[in-house]
Amino acid sequence: MTMTRRLSLQCAALVAAFTFGGAAVAQTKEVTFAHQDMLVPLRLVMESGEVEKATGYKINWRMFAGGGDVIRAMASGDVQMGETGSSPLTAAASQGQDIKLFWISADIANAEALVARNGSNINSMKDLAGKKVATPFVSTAHYQLMAGMKMDGVDAKSVNVMNMRPPEIAAAWERGDIDATFIWDPVLSKIKANGKTIATSGSIGKRGAPTFEGIVVNAKWAAANEPFMVAFVKALNRANDEYKATGKSWTPDSPQTKAMAKWTKADPKDVSAAMALYTFPTMAEQVSATWLGGGAAKAMANTAAFLKEQGRVQEVKPDYGAFVTTAYVEKAMGK
Repeated sequence: MTMTRRLSLQCAALVAAFTFGGAAVAQTKEVTFAHQDMLVPLRLVMESGEVEKATGYKINWRMFAGGGDVIRAMASGDVQMGETGSSPLTAAASQGQDIKLFWISADIANAEALVARNGSNINSMKDLAGKKVATPFVSTAHYQLMAGMKMDGVDAKSVNVMNMRPPEIAAAWERGDIDATFIWDPVLSKIKANGKTIATSGSIGKRGAPTFEGIVVNAKWAAANEPFMVAFVKALNRANDEYKATGKSWTPDSPQTKAMAKWTKADPKDVSAAMALYTFPTMAEQVSATWLGGGAAKAMANTAAFLKEQGRVQEVKPDYGAFVTTAYVEKAMGK
């Protein structure tokens, strides 16, 4: 082999190395985020593009119908980050999925509710016997429906609890196929027009079964992309602050309302009332014992016991704190 030929091959190899190395670097600057339709300030972050501008990352926002779908997508490796309720999160943690809860996007408070159709003769949990009740299985709503029935001495086997995603629930309600549903907005606002609220996530939570919406991330991906994680947390906090400062003055024509409706398919006129049902923890509250500093793990442990009882998970982990981190919020706070 001539010297010229050898040098040409070496140069080609170097070019290939830099090319593929560059592609690998580029890949780390892209993330897929699985979102749902809850009316939370995260939608303002999605609309603004502020995280992309601050970090140079490309974020692929993919909408999913429920937390179970989000968790499955993360388990497959197709999705690195996502938002999910405490029940699907707990199921994933119980199965040993390598994820970390790093942000409480909302204390669900009264944002999910059991609503009975007018004329169904359902006035309490006890009246659910023999009725068709729809909810997305393994969701926070499902957890609270079953917990509420247990608290009120209702035999779950006497109730036809049906597994439906939110869009399916809306369609079934329109057709008159179901008697009641435990669900969240935007479907909740629509069905309240011809239904009666029997219980809320807040009322059941106060009796010992609290729930929350959280944002989770693949643990290894987060560790390798810490600057992005910190920037993302700062943007989430900024959106929370914007809502707290101006949310009460939003109208259906406000740009913030339009952004919320765009990403959730909600009716703009329902956005303000629906968001008022949630509470959104500050960064200090995030890392406190109420949430990431202990309360979230405790809620997950209680949820896991329920899911095992329901046959949804095989085991309860000894410590759900292993699936929760305050690190990125603390760094965003400058600690």
